[in-house]
Amino acid sequence: MTLCCARFRRTHPEDKIKNAKIIFVVGGPGSGKGTQCEKVVEKYGYTHLSSGDLLRAEVASGSERGKQLQAIMQKGELVPLDTVLDMIKDAMIAKADVSKGFLIDGYPREVQQGEEFEKKIGAPSLLLYINAKPETMVKRLMKRGETSGRADDNEETIKKRLDLYYKATEPVIAFYESRGIVRKIDSELAVDDVFKQVCQAIDNLK
Repeated sequence: MTLCCARFRRTHPEDKIKNAKIIFVVGGPGSGKGTQCEKVVEKYGYTHLSSGDLLRAEVASGSERGKQLQAIMQKGELVPLDTVLDMIKDAMIAKADVSKGFLIDGYPREVQQGEEFEKKIGAPSLLLYINAKPETMVKRLMKRGETSGRADDNEETIKKRLDLYYKATEPVIAFYESRGIVRKIDSELAVDDVFKQVCQAIDNLK
């Protein structure tokens, strides 16, 4: 009897993130979402998770999973959705005790990813859409290219990236707009004015 009760009382790691505040952050390259995420982390004590950063860190760690990911990416194939979600979930569980909430950056990139995230992890309370005009993003990325040395920061490549971004993102925005959780942030303004809009959206969360 005692064993039986003990078994039922055992908590699963997933329980730690069951009621976590989750905010999806969507914005094109050069929209300024990285800067806004940093400011949210500083002010609200959220944890900022980017699927791209998690993948790179896993590969750099040399773990078994990292080696498998490296092999997939070297072939130019997409990393399986389940693997990405497992990594996000593991990172959330690891930070659950010290985090006030989670900023999931650059995710979901398509509606199916959002649906799978909700099945496996939980539903977002908010989607912050950091929105800048295409010409603004091109200008910002070109400026970054002057100092970053990144091969993909040239005008032709940037325009292709933006095109792909819009095609992928529009259905995601529409999907979450139908739930009433999208807050569109005008990122043409000065950084602090953009952040005021972000704060307003987060402060309105119940």
